[in-house]
Amino acid sequence: MEIKSKITFTYKTKDEAEIVLGSLKPDNMDFIVSYVEDDSLICKLESSSLRTTLATIDDILFCEMMTEKIIDLTKRKINE
Repeated sequence: MEIKSKITFTYKTKDEAEIVLGSLKPDNMDFIVSYVEDDSLICKLESSSLRTTLATIDDILFCEMMTEKIIDLTKRKINE
């Protein structure tokens, strides 16, 4: 059975989406395709295992949250 998933993250700017894309690239395996469209990061993945799919989605969400926190912290430091 082939499991297909799509996750869309929407940001304030295309630059932010590009930053997150760059930070997630090292974690992306062969079954994940990620790209920026306008101000959104789109991650598509395929797997034959539900367990692998859920673990991968969990990893993507965690890494994205960390990157978003770093972006916010960097913006605050610049504005101080």
